[in-house]
Amino acid sequence: MADKIYDVAILGGGHNGLVAAAYLASAGRSVVVLEKNDVAGGAAITEEFHPGFRNSVASYTVSLLNPKIVADLDLAAHGLRIVERPVANFWPIDDVKYLLMPYGSAQRQAAIAAFSERDAARLPEYDAALERAANVLRGLLLKTPPNAGGGLFELIRGANIGRSVLALGLADQRLLVDLFTKSAAAFLDGWFESDHVKAAFAFDGIVGTLASPHTPGTAYVLLHHCFGEVNGKAGVWGHAIGGMGAITQAIARAAETCGAVIRTGAAVSKVIDDGRRATGLALATGEIIRARAIAANVAPKVLMRMIGLNAVPAETRDAFARIETGSGTFRMNVALSELPDFSCLPGKTQAAHHGAGIVIGPTIGYLDRAYLDARRDGWSAEPVVEMLIPSTLDNSLAPAGQHVASLFVQHVQPKLPDGRSWTNPTEASTFADLVIDTVNHHAPNFKASVLGRQVLSPLDLELRFGLPDGDIFHGQLGLGQLFSARPVLGYANYRSPLQGLYFCGSGAHPGGGVTGVPGHNAAREILKDFRGRLV
Repeated sequence: MADKIYDVAILGGGHNGLVAAAYLASAGRSVVVLEKNDVAGGAAITEEFHPGFRNSVASYTVSLLNPKIVADLDLAAHGLRIVERPVANFWPIDDVKYLLMPYGSAQRQAAIAAFSERDAARLPEYDAALERAANVLRGLLLKTPPNAGGGLFELIRGANIGRSVLALGLADQRLLVDLFTKSAAAFLDGWFESDHVKAAFAFDGIVGTLASPHTPGTAYVLLHHCFGEVNGKAGVWGHAIGGMGAITQAIARAAETCGAVIRTGAAVSKVIDDGRRATGLALATGEIIRARAIAANVAPKVLMRMIGLNAVPAETRDAFARIETGSGTFRMNVALSELPDFSCLPGKTQAAHHGAGIVIGPTIGYLDRAYLDARRDGWSAEPVVEMLIPSTLDNSLAPAGQHVASLFVQHVQPKLPDGRSWTNPTEASTFADLVIDTVNHHAPNFKASVLGRQVLSPLDLELRFGLPDGDIFHGQLGLGQLFSARPVLGYANYRSPLQGLYFCGSGAHPGGGVTGVPGHNAAREILKDFRGRLV
């Protein structure tokens, strides 16, 4: 009996690969997902990291998951439940001052007015401007970008998208130019005067980005984090009950219900081709999986290393090798005996600020120094830390009366200077101690409350989840790596240089975050090619 030939084999069982599998299988295609780790989900998984304590391992919060995907795959029926944070964010500033940002325009204005009446007055106009810009972005999310060099049809599609932007008023066109070209700091200087207020908004401009808030392009990163929603409420952030793994497990169940096969512990070593097109995948065990089409949910830079040297022109291979990667990210999960008691907002009894995104990054100067330190020394002497305590919203993660915290930390270099390396576990441990001390400076009981910790350096993120240089977006979100230039110019339509091989991960449009959109869009293009008998 001949070996089975699948319609589509998906390389990598992260959330985008699972989304693609669900859509393809629901369209009647035979699909197999190949995931190297022992559980599907990629970087969006939940695991026990200390006895009795479970948490999201790498991805850690919910907002960008596309509502169309949630509805199409009926993820609620497959067990997904998302709850909202009680307030958006909490910024400890010093032993007395803090900024607690609730939801709701009037409440946000009242919080900001403590720092600047002028800034509070400008907030509604700022929020409205960002929402208009985010709406433009939302309008592009589910579209396939026009492909440079793709002929007349691509030119027409590009012109249609261009006309939709030109239909905006001149003020909104200027707004988009500013957001796509300026630094977060320069953009915010045009709106606000308080350094603390500007830092609060600028934080979103450096999340997952090895950059200063003064780096051109970080204004777009700020916008990228503004188009999400939770339970139909725009701009809200939330938590998936059971951790981020609950999202990917729900998607996996949706895919399997439609007939997709998900294989874990199935590491792919290379893409097989016949000199003209991709024909299958070789596993590390030597097993060959044959398929009419391959969808790669790995970073494009990584995928090129899996393709035979003669299958792709050298110039094209070099273009992919030049993709800029490295998000400056360090991840920690900690088990806590009690909630942190912040000097500026005392109390260990659970309060709204404990369920917020707790951000240590009180000024633009602090955010800038963190980047400059990392460039010089490999990591920040005073790191930027976003801490979430999901156990305040989800009692399944920790024993009663105890808690888990996610710490998302900026900035670290993927490659350390002076001959140092993340391969030396002392480096990660030393920086992790510094992160704990940074939080402890604002909550003096924090260090003593730590019962156990999980530490993931950029190298750990690369080795475990395939993130090149630890890049959580599979490629930086700079202007030269967005829309028609993502992953590289000429290959923005989810099709790779090798016929029958597609991109379906965060390295494709619209980029990173747990959105599911690259998987959704890639599945649509693959099905289109099946209908056109191109695969």
